[in-house]
Amino acid sequence: MANRTPLYQTHVDAGARMVDFGGWDMPVHYGSQMDEHHVVRKDAGMFDVSHMTVVDVSGPDAKAYLQKLLANNVERLQVPGKGLYSCMLNEQGGVIDDLITYLRADGSYRVVVNAATREADLQWMTQQAGVFDVAVEPANDYVMIAVQGPNAIAKALPLLPETLRSDAEKLMPFQACEAIDLFVARTGYTGEDGWELVMPASQGPDFWAALVAAGVAPCGLGARDTLRLEAGMNLYGQDMDAGISPLECGLNWTVAWEPAERDFNGRAALEAQRDAGPGFKFVGLLLCGRGIMRHGQKVVSPQGDGQVTSGTFSPTMQQTIALARVPADAQECQVDIRGKLIDAKIVKAPFVRKGEVLI
Repeated sequence: MANRTPLYQTHVDAGARMVDFGGWDMPVHYGSQMDEHHVVRKDAGMFDVSHMTVVDVSGPDAKAYLQKLLANNVERLQVPGKGLYSCMLNEQGGVIDDLITYLRADGSYRVVVNAATREADLQWMTQQAGVFDVAVEPANDYVMIAVQGPNAIAKALPLLPETLRSDAEKLMPFQACEAIDLFVARTGYTGEDGWELVMPASQGPDFWAALVAAGVAPCGLGARDTLRLEAGMNLYGQDMDAGISPLECGLNWTVAWEPAERDFNGRAALEAQRDAGPGFKFVGLLLCGRGIMRHGQKVVSPQGDGQVTSGTFSPTMQQTIALARVPADAQECQVDIRGKLIDAKIVKAPFVRKGEVLI
């Protein structure tokens, strides 16, 4: 039997269509994936993301450990509550996972990693902790809810404990605050404003119901995927994996090369790749004809072949979009859809942010 979040019965009672996602029974939609997509772009929606893994890192060597573990520089986390997006790499420079790390008030760190890579992540993090005086502890028995959309914060704010509201309202993107077992981060995976909230599992169903009563629409994984792709956000296992480096999936900006003496995992391999120059670039595609671009389809260009890493029909743009790896000097291309080459335009992602079409 697949894993179930503490909100599983809540989803079933609401009529959600449940599917297996990385070993978890999760809602793909509650009736209309399209409606759920649009409500997040225009108003407020929420997602059960309790399948994500929360890992707390503490101890005298916590910072040194994370400096070795992550390609980004946790030294940038100078203020409690500040968050940092990074990749966790293997020695070949491949992405084991992408994650967010927060500095907490007591000097410890909270790391949020992906659901599908949970076991591999925890094994790697535990292995890497061996030479450090550090505790790596997965949090258990929690609920994580992502409240997203232009009206998400306004609708969710009155539901927070009064002692936390002022701090939560002032959060900037990639900042968090916490009190009374509630962790609130101004982050998300949709390209819209909003919060991701972590709370004890026992509080999850009542908080979810209160959000529904406040006018926040339950949304499933289907809408989450079309929203993140419009926002140009990578999906682990499609746009990147343990054989793909950050330099090959548009995440160059998450690699902190300075200070030069910081020897993070995979650094030597990344430096060699950087110095050799990219063979491929990570781009957005707009399909110029009929069809749907999907993961794994071949991209054909005069400079050589590439591949679609993620593709879908964009509900906001009413057009087929994709992320793809193509030869570094490619300027034009076609996508092989069921044996037919269809013209596509190479563009710079994101396609949509905060309700605005950018292409």
